[in-house]
Parts: sequence; structure tokens; C-alpha cells
Amino acid sequence: MTRPVKQSPISRKPALVRLLCVAALFSIILLAIQSSFFTGSWNAVNISREEIRILSDFQSDLQQCVANRGLGLTAHIIDHCNVILKFPEGTNSTWYNEQFKIFEPLEYKYDVCEAILLWEQYRNMTTVLTREYLDSRPDGWFDYAAKRIAQLGADKCYNQTLCEEHLNLILPAKPPFHPRQFRKCAVVGNSGDLLKTQFGEEIDSHDAVIRDNEAPVNEKYAKHVGLKRDFRLVVRGAARNMIKILNGSDDEVLIIKSVIHRDFNAMIKKIRNPVYLFQGIVLRRGAKGTGMKSIELALSMCDVVDIYGFTVDPGYTEWTRYFSTPRKGHNPLQGRAYYQLLECLGVIRIHSPMRAKRKQDWSDVPSREMINSAHRAALRLKKKQAGQDGVLGQFVNCKVWGKSGPYGTGPTSGSADMTDIRKSSNYNRWEVMPFESLREEARNHYIQMEGVSLYKMDGNKLDDLVCVKSEA
Repeated sequence: MTRPVKQSPISRKPALVRLLCVAALFSIILLAIQSSFFTGSWNAVNISREEIRILSDFQSDLQQCVANRGLGLTAHIIDHCNVILKFPEGTNSTWYNEQFKIFEPLEYKYDVCEAILLWEQYRNMTTVLTREYLDSRPDGWFDYAAKRIAQLGADKCYNQTLCEEHLNLILPAKPPFHPRQFRKCAVVGNSGDLLKTQFGEEIDSHDAVIRDNEAPVNEKYAKHVGLKRDFRLVVRGAARNMIKILNGSDDEVLIIKSVIHRDFNAMIKKIRNPVYLFQGIVLRRGAKGTGMKSIELALSMCDVVDIYGFTVDPGYTEWTRYFSTPRKGHNPLQGRAYYQLLECLGVIRIHSPMRAKRKQDWSDVPSREMINSAHRAALRLKKKQAGQDGVLGQFVNCKVWGKSGPYGTGPTSGSADMTDIRKSSNYNRWEVMPFESLREEARNHYIQMEGVSLYKMDGNKLDDLVCVKSEA
């Protein structure tokens, strides 16, 4: 019988070392797989521990904010970018989707990194269509302008002069409104829940008030929605009734969400109100409708955006308007979840009947310092993912550059055949406002941005901007 050869301790060491090396290698591979899973769609190789820490801390603050302010919603963290907002079990999901034959879900997943990049970008953007945008964009007049004109009779502006005639009434040379022009703005939705409140005086105390579509402003509803009227965003259908909607209010700025129309132009010539086209682009997000566009408009002009009448109460069962009978509308649960996300991203402040008697304490919303840190970290991650590590700066998303004349120069909106009524319109108040008349914060922002206006291009990409620099 052959006896096994006994190995000496010295001969066993290489085998032990090899075993340890294999184990270490396996651990590294496992760690890499876990890291890849943890970081989701981001490039795990390039993610630093500091960026993950910043975003994870931000997620924790957001989670606590939703718990405190979410009116029953809870936030469940997936990783440093992704979160799920859930409604309590038993929430009445009344909205039935005919296409997919399902009721509204009770939970919604959001990419917080993408959301914070999008909404912080709106703080620096122009959301009104201007001549400098059309001049700077490569296909501005020939292709894009045609999309903004109804009944043109062609899919392109083969005759630019004709297209200009359609747009002149509502086309300012440069942005009529500026980032940080107002300190506090109120965006007033049309929800029937406003009748449960008496927010009227509070709404009117804002520097600017933005309303939607045909919502009436009169003594009947004054205690609920106020009387102040500065801006009104209207869809194409509501624009057909603009004279009735404005009801003699000469100063209210009307902003049409979709396209200009020959009938619209005829009505515009009969009123003194400034009228513009909304330039914002339809993006895939968690809520839809004119109210969301009004928030975009407000964020591009205001430091603080308070929203009223967006129906965030848990007891919501149908789409109602404070001035008419119930009707089918937007998905109520989806909208409520997304607005709650925006509040905890520091984008808006929600006011609802559930909070009417509550002290307006916003200390549980992440601080501006933390939001800015999370924004920088999310931007670094996005650039690393795109192979652009180190490419940062305030103009990093500018894909097209253009030039325009000095601030406040260029023709104001209007046309050669203006009526006597139209000649006394209030366009000059906004379009040729002296730089010194702007709020100090707005002047500082303009200087910090080096006189550059940012515009969104088509599509859903965050990094497709048209940037126009004003000459000194």
C-alpha cells in the first residue's frame, strides 16, 4: 500500500497563496457586479464614492420629506438615483385607462437624478418663443416656425416673409421675461378642491400670479382663488375664446401653448394684452397638462413657485373644476405623486386643503445647498456616462450657439397694420424694460450667465439647448 506523501509547510504555502488570490479575485468580481446593479443605468466604472454619498444623502432627505409632506405617500429608495413613490394600500384608484384596461397604479418609479437636472435647468431657461431663437436655430425659420403656425398651407416656411407675417404679432426680438424676475409666484390650477379653501388673499400677495385656460377671476370666487391676474397660459381650444377669457383685463399676459392661427391674430388685434407663444417642449414626465406647463413658465421667471388647485388630497375621486361640473381629466394619482416629488426636489411648494390650517414650515424640504450639491453630482455622473468626464460648466448643454443685439434692442411684437387698440398695448412694459428696472437678483443672474439666453430644443434630451449670446 502506497502511503501519501506528506507535504511540508513550505510546499503548502504557494497553494494557499493561490487560493487566497482566487478568493480575492472572486470578491472583486462580486463587488463589481453588485456595484453595477446598485448604480443602475449609470456607468459604474466611473462613479466615485463621493458622488454616491451625496446622492444617497439627498435621497434620504427626499424620503423624509415625502414622509412628512406626502399626504400618505411614502418614498422607497432603489439606489442613489431611483426611487418609488407609493400610495397607502386601499387608496381609491378611480382613474380607468381604457387603452390598457387597468386602473391607475398605486406606485410610481422616478429617476431623481434626471428630474433634478431637468428642473434645475428650467431655472435658467427662456420659455417664450422669440425671434432670436428662430434666427439662431439652423432650421428655425424653414422648419420649426412652420410647426408653430396653423393653416399655413405648407409643412415648411418656403416663404419666410409669409411666416413672419403670421408670427410678428406675438414674436418678441428677445426674451420678454427673465430668470429670477420675480421673487414669489403663484400658479393657480383649476381644481374643484379650491372651493374648500380661502387662499384668495394669499394668492394675491404673490409678485406674479399665473392662471390656466378659461378659469374665471371674479368676486364670486375671489376668496378661493384671488383676483390678481398677471399671466395666463392657454391651450389652442381656450385661445379661441381669448377675448371672453380676458374679460377686459388689459394687462394680463396671454401665452398660447400650441400654435398661432389666423383667427387668433384677428382677435389679438382687438385687445391690448401682450400675447406670446410658449416655447416649452413636451417632455416625458410623471404629470401632464397645462398646469405642468405653467409650472415650467413660473420656474423660468420666479425664485419661489407656490401651486394652488392641483388637487393633491388623498380623498380625491374625480377630476373637478372650481367653476364647472366634473369632467374627465388627467390621471389624478400619477399627478399627485409627481407634484410631491417636485416639492421635495425644491421645485414647487404645494398648497392644498389638507394644509390650509398647517403652519407653512418648509424646513423638511432639502436645503438649497443640498439640492445644488445633488445637482452637481448628478451632472458629473451624466457626463461620465456620456464619456465627457470633466466637461462641466453652465453652458455644457449648449448644442447650438447664436448671437443677438444688446439687451433691450430689436423690434417689439406687432405688425404694420396694427389697430388703434393694439398700438396702445402693453408690450413695451416687458420687451424694452430697462436693465436697471429688473430685480437685483435678475440682473445678477443675467451677468452670471454672461448675457446668454437658453432655449430648449425638440425631443426629450436634457442636453439639447439653443444658446444665444447678446452683444455688449
